[in-house]
Amino acid sequence: MSKENYKRNILVTNALPYANGPLHLGHLLEHIQSDIWVRYQRSIGNECTYVCGEDAHGTSIMLKAEEKGITPEKLIKDVKESHIKDFKAFNISHDNYHTTHSKENQYYSEKIFKLLKDKGFIEEKEIKQLFDTKKNMFLADRFVKGTCPNCKAKDQYGDNCESCSATYSAMELIDPISVITNTRPKERRSTHLFFKLTKLENEVKEWLENSLIQKQALNKLSEWVDGDIKDWNISRDEPYFGFKIPGYKDKYFYVWLDAPIGYLASHKNYLDRINKSEDFIKYWGKNSKTELYHFIGKDIMYFHTLFFPAMLLKSNFRQPSGVFIHGFLTVDGEKMSKSRGTFILASTYLESLNPEYLRYYFAAKLSTGVDDIDLNLEDFLRKVNSDLVGKFINIGSRTSNFINNHFDNKLSNKFHNEELINEFINHSFIISEAYEKREFSKAIKEIMFLADRANQYIDKMEPWVLLKDLENKELVQSICTTSLNLFRILAIMLNPVIPSLCAKVFKFLKIEEPKWNNISESLLDHKISLYKNLLTRVEVNEIEKIKEKSKDL
Repeated sequence: MSKENYKRNILVTNALPYANGPLHLGHLLEHIQSDIWVRYQRSIGNECTYVCGEDAHGTSIMLKAEEKGITPEKLIKDVKESHIKDFKAFNISHDNYHTTHSKENQYYSEKIFKLLKDKGFIEEKEIKQLFDTKKNMFLADRFVKGTCPNCKAKDQYGDNCESCSATYSAMELIDPISVITNTRPKERRSTHLFFKLTKLENEVKEWLENSLIQKQALNKLSEWVDGDIKDWNISRDEPYFGFKIPGYKDKYFYVWLDAPIGYLASHKNYLDRINKSEDFIKYWGKNSKTELYHFIGKDIMYFHTLFFPAMLLKSNFRQPSGVFIHGFLTVDGEKMSKSRGTFILASTYLESLNPEYLRYYFAAKLSTGVDDIDLNLEDFLRKVNSDLVGKFINIGSRTSNFINNHFDNKLSNKFHNEELINEFINHSFIISEAYEKREFSKAIKEIMFLADRANQYIDKMEPWVLLKDLENKELVQSICTTSLNLFRILAIMLNPVIPSLCAKVFKFLKIEEPKWNNISESLLDHKISLYKNLLTRVEVNEIEKIKEKSKDL
């Protein structure tokens, strides 16, 4: 098969948003990053399936449901609906959005557990646990808070630290307190099930060496693998919202066992829905040749790069081709804060601003690094207005009126500057490579360089001056035709980032949505629509309105 006819089969997943509350802009950072890459892959002709879903089990779900006075089932249903609504508004193109509280996830969780147990990778151990004597229950995960044993950050939950990403047991917390009764827990013994990760240290190292993971992340992972890898407690005592472990009366799967298995479940649900169930093994079988990539935050890379690949390996499923890890989102240089109005919900943002502004701004900031991404609201306003309105849309707005008013909406049958057209086409290879490597900031920089070139060309040619002499009419038509073809090329390049705005551009140009390999095609002797304003500027008061509303959360 020739290279140009070769299609890659790719499956992309996001970390599953936790089903205990609404989406915030930190969630959107990851999903926008994934969606841009997925849209690019589809544009170049690859088969790219994109699945996600709700992380719907665990102690936090129970606590939030109790706080609201509803059942956990009602909570996760309501939250899922709100998440789907927000994702759609931000043009996140999931092929399937499911939930870990599903028959598919229960089936694969139980199947993987049984395979691991049959192969001797599950061990029962009696351990000490924190126990709330007032509530008469064991405390794990979100039922308890204390000081992180690793970085000493205060007010951390009993399974992992949100500050340094360390994982630990609730017993390791310093000065633990029950979040249920606000009392100091006692120690009690209980029998639990452990996944024997220590037996797989060499296999884990081999997978890390051969998979696509950023060097920054690998450096951190090597600290955990070299000398600090531990067996993993995969069970929790009741009460717990999740799946009961088969064969055990009062034990449940720990949420971090069934959460990543949710990727398999969501994909299986999708394949069943489109009547392609038989393709599941093609993607998830041990010898699968398809590509599988997880986009996740750095706070959960321990689970996705150590536990999950090891579980898959010993249960006869394929391992991921790569795990793409991003940093946290800060706003105005600091951690998101309700008091400063920078803990911004997706729904709050949508009340005032176009979602594509945020997609563009994140794209302009994202690279393959694991460093935190800052949403500077002043810079956000300047960049959107300068790049999208002042550069990109300006090309269309300042030349289309000439075609509309003087040439009956019809483009010329020739270019004035074919050399410039070819320069844009040739530059597309650089931009394509940047998208492939997830160097979105580089792609945006290159695209805006071309947008500047297009505007400089228009400034130089001055069609508004030329048109004063009727003898230049044909020349003006060819100049504007060149400019609008450059506009079309830029829209194809930006389509993975701002698909709704680009759809308006394609509609204005009266063309179907082009693929990436259509960049070299031309619009000549072609009728366009009357130009209507495609994008408005961001105003300072819109930013302030969002910040004020966010203080009231």
